Amino acid sequence: MRRNLAFGGTARPVHRSLSSVACLAFVAVLGVAFWAGAVWLAQLLVRISQTGS
Repeated sequence: MRRNLAFGGTARPVHRSLSSVACLAFVAVLGVAFWAGAVWLAQLLVRISQTGS
């Protein structure tokens, strides 16, 4: 439901931009952690396949 901005004040909270930046930073950290794990797993599988033959 829409708020009447003439009576309700601002449409966005003041700290909204800070929480958006924090959310983007958290998603970036998750992405880096995911790809670091993927690289580590790929290296492990290559090492196992080379010693197994």
